Amino acid sequence: MSDKRSLHPLADRTPWTPVHAKLHRTIRSRHLFERNQRLLVAVSGGQDSLCLIKILLDLQKKWGWYLSIVHCDHCWRSDSQANAKHVENLAKNWGVSFYIRTADEPLKSEAAARNWRYQVFSAIAQENQFHCIVTGHTASDRAETLLYNLIRGTGADGLQALTWQRLLDNGIVLIRPLLEITRMQTGQFCQDFQLPVWEDSTNQDLKFARNRIRQNVIPYLQENFNPKVESVLAQTAEILQAEVEYLEQAAVELRQEAMVISPDEAYSIKLNRGVLQKAPLALQRRVMRQVLQEIIQSASSFEQIEKLIALINAPNRSETDPFPGGAIAQVEGEWIYFKQL
Repeated sequence: MSDKRSLHPLADRTPWTPVHAKLHRTIRSRHLFERNQRLLVAVSGGQDSLCLIKILLDLQKKWGWYLSIVHCDHCWRSDSQANAKHVENLAKNWGVSFYIRTADEPLKSEAAARNWRYQVFSAIAQENQFHCIVTGHTASDRAETLLYNLIRGTGADGLQALTWQRLLDNGIVLIRPLLEITRMQTGQFCQDFQLPVWEDSTNQDLKFARNRIRQNVIPYLQENFNPKVESVLAQTAEILQAEVEYLEQAAVELRQEAMVISPDEAYSIKLNRGVLQKAPLALQRRVMRQVLQEIIQSASSFEQIEKLIALINAPNRSETDPFPGGAIAQVEGEWIYFKQL
């Protein structure tokens, strides 16, 4: 009698679990990686990142990848050095090259820590010719991010955050292959393979908004509304991602039709109101947001965008109050002009 497990590409190395199968299908169907690439895998020591590196190691022979591990010590916790040493020992046991970076001083916020991490990942990847940076974000993270951004106030762009791929400033791609796998599944996977998970005590600290969502909001929604709320919210983010990509491209095309750039004039950028008036409000808003990003060099608020939307049908000579940096927008006939005061 033939062994059915021999049909699986991992039969000679490790049991072929449903999580292995799911991630393998995801990589192939979404074209996340190519054969023989150099992958830099971010490993914190927690269950999600250990699940990720274990599966990538199990798939390595089939795909021909060169894998390395990177770990960031934020110096937030008294055990952070021991945590880093734990991950380093795992890398040695697996025969994987290891990179570590330690913050010069404790970082003040989650956002600052995230920005620092991505800077570290990008620098190491660029210096060592890695094709991709790989992180262990899950469907649970995606659901929490959707709720977090919704509560703070956002459009569809914020709700679809945590996409499968993200192009970093240096051209290296950040990839999140676990976005269809929940935290419960990664935890069970680590138990099944007896992976030595390092528990991060800051994950229990309710001063962080994301922890309150994870420990209070999600369990409440699971108990009172939908036990599969994490997967449902992650699917919503997936749907929104495709819609956002479509709308953003349509807005680029509309802006190209409506906008004139004249560097030699006092008004360097102007928008044709007649072109904009024919477009749906959703595209008008996206065009105004894109233009504002060029002018003020930072993210724009809903209120700032609405000030520009009002000018599309406003009387001649109407104008906004100054935006950050001193620019104003003003109506002259069929045009909206942007002028630096």
